[in-house]
Amino acid sequence: MEPVIKIEKLKKSFDDIKAVDGISFEVGKGEMFGLVGPDGAGKTTTIRMLCGLLRPESGSASILELDIQKHIKKIQNQIGYLSQRFSLYGDLTVDENIEFFANIHSIKNINNRRDELLDFTRLKPFRNRLADNLSGGMKQKLALACSLIHTPKILFLDEPTTGVDPVSRRDFWKILSRLIKDGITIFMSTPYLDEAERCNRVALMNKGKIISLDTPQKIKSSLNMVVVEIVCTNIRGAYLLIRDKLNMEVQMFGDRINVIIENYEKDYPVIEKLLEENSIEISSKRIISASLENVFIHLVKEAN
Repeated sequence: MEPVIKIEKLKKSFDDIKAVDGISFEVGKGEMFGLVGPDGAGKTTTIRMLCGLLRPESGSASILELDIQKHIKKIQNQIGYLSQRFSLYGDLTVDENIEFFANIHSIKNINNRRDELLDFTRLKPFRNRLADNLSGGMKQKLALACSLIHTPKILFLDEPTTGVDPVSRRDFWKILSRLIKDGITIFMSTPYLDEAERCNRVALMNKGKIISLDTPQKIKSSLNMVVVEIVCTNIRGAYLLIRDKLNMEVQMFGDRINVIIENYEKDYPVIEKLLEENSIEISSKRIISASLENVFIHLVKEAN
C-alpha cells in the first residue's frame, strides 16, 4: 500500500513531559488508521504536529511526500482537520459556516460542493439554522462538512465522537465509511476501543509511545492467554481479591470482571475457591475472545 504519511522517530516534550516519545510508522493511501489511547497518551500532540500546528522537537514526518516542516502550507491545502474543539461560529448559519471555511481555502463557486456536503451529512433541512442551535451530533457533522469543503486527500480527526450521543456516533461512522469508499485517507484518534475495531490498522499509544501497531484482529490475537468473564455478587470485592490474593491480572467492566490467565483448567478452580471462601457467589462464567481493551490494559500493565 502506497504510504501517504510517514513518521520517523517523532518527538515532542512540554517541560519534563514527553508527550510524543520517538514514534515511527506509516499510513497507507485510502486507509482508515486509528491512534488509540487514554487522555494524555500523546494522540492530539501527534495530530497537531502532522497538521503543522506544533513544531516537532526532533524526528521527521512527511505527508503526501512533503516534509511537514518545509512544506506545511502545501500540505494544509491537501488535508482536512477536525479538532476536539472545532471552532464553529454560533451566530452563523450552517450555510454561512461552510462558506466561511470555503473562503479560508480560497474555494470559489461553492454552491454545488456545499449542497453535496449537506446531502452527505443530512444537514440540508437545517442549512438556515444557527450553529449555536444545533445538537452536539449535528455540530460535529457541520464541522466535518467544513473540513471537507476543499476536497482534502487526507482527513485528520481528533476524537471526533467524544461527547456525542450513540445515535450520532453511528451516523458519523456511516459518513466516514462513505469517505473511505471515495478514496480519502482517514487518520483519527479515539479513546473508544470499540471504534478502533472499525479501523484498517490501529496504533495503541500510551505515555507518548506506540505499544502495539497492527490490524485490530492481529492485536487481539497477540494476547496468548485465556480471558475468563465472570459475573458475580460484590464485583469490586472479587476484583480486589483476585488482584491482591492471587496476583492475577483482572480487569473490571461494569457488572463483570475479566481475568487474564494462562491455563483455564489449572487457574479457574483457584479463582472459584477464593471467591466462595469469601461468600462471593458466581452467577455466570465463560471464556471469551480477547477484546482490544483487554489487550491494551494488559500491555499497559506489562509496560509499567
